[in-house]
Amino acid sequence: MSQIALPLDWPAGDTEQDYLVSAANQPLIRHFEHWSLWPVMATILTGPRKSGRSLLGRIFAAKSGGELIDNAEAANEEAIFHAWNRAQERRRPLILIVDAPPPTWRVKLPDLRSRLSATPVVRIEEPDDVLAAQLIEKLCHARGLAAPPELIRYLVPRIERSYLGVHRAIDALDELAYAQRQRLTVPLARRALTALGVIDESQMGA
Repeated sequence: MSQIALPLDWPAGDTEQDYLVSAANQPLIRHFEHWSLWPVMATILTGPRKSGRSLLGRIFAAKSGGELIDNAEAANEEAIFHAWNRAQERRRPLILIVDAPPPTWRVKLPDLRSRLSATPVVRIEEPDDVLAAQLIEKLCHARGLAAPPELIRYLVPRIERSYLGVHRAIDALDELAYAQRQRLTVPLARRALTALGVIDESQMGA
């Protein structure tokens, strides 16, 4: 399956260093691509687990010469405060990865809280059809499994439309394929999704 070229010469291909791009996350990518135009040299990045947010943060920090603080909610607030100031002085971006931005992220240090209130927040959205298909292919490849096109076409409309849902479906499919010593097929996928409770027995012939 074809992939959209990443900006900034970011790694492309089907390895673990890959970050998949579709219309679902192109606005996010454009935000990072134009970091030199940011009025505030920092961004709070949030999004669902398994969405590749840490990978995106690492790639962007490496390409921009910026600084990354992952799981920022658990980080020392004074350290974040100094990193934020340092980013403005150096004009190199700071990326803070969190599960949810303020006010859900409760920041106690007043000076940091005021700075974060001026910091843009961007979110990785759940995958669209194109991104879900790419992710299925990538996860299968990482496990050494060949995912035929008909299998991907079968899975995309049936699995939960979330990063975690895609991961769970492929984990179940991988386990079943290993247990039964079978290659990936649509009938095998039906059994895996039925075992997960994603589809019911009445759909086994669908």
